[in-house]
Amino acid sequence: MFTLFTISSALTTVFSFINRFMEGGPVGMTLVLICLILALVFIALASGQINKSQLSFDKYKSLAKQASLLGLVIGLFNSIVGLINAFDAIEAVGDVAPAMVAGGLKVALLSPLFGFLTFIIGRTGTFILDWINKENLNTSDD
Repeated sequence: MFTLFTISSALTTVFSFINRFMEGGPVGMTLVLICLILALVFIALASGQINKSQLSFDKYKSLAKQASLLGLVIGLFNSIVGLINAFDAIEAVGDVAPAMVAGGLKVALLSPLFGFLTFIIGRTGTFILDWINKENLNTSDD
């Protein structure tokens, strides 16, 4: 019974995430997701180069940082474009209910939230890589 509840809860979370993803604008959110995937791939490639080639390690680590930063910027850009479109629609209609404006602002914040998450994951990964690399360099010097 507990397992069925856990699976049901996990599925609800996944479907909620997918709905939020689509609410944030599928094009912009997909671009941010691609940046997240690229950052994770570059982090994995850099981790494979820790004890092999310092030049390759630095290159992949830099690419991971740039991909995570690009995800953040795309998320912010997507949000600004959405807000401009929303304000244009409000201006055209005139009198709009505050609940509708609040709902629009909530949706506008989804893309930068995902962009910030991408940035945090990418930067945390590169921080950990730097930490491991420094430990390896200190160990090899002794």
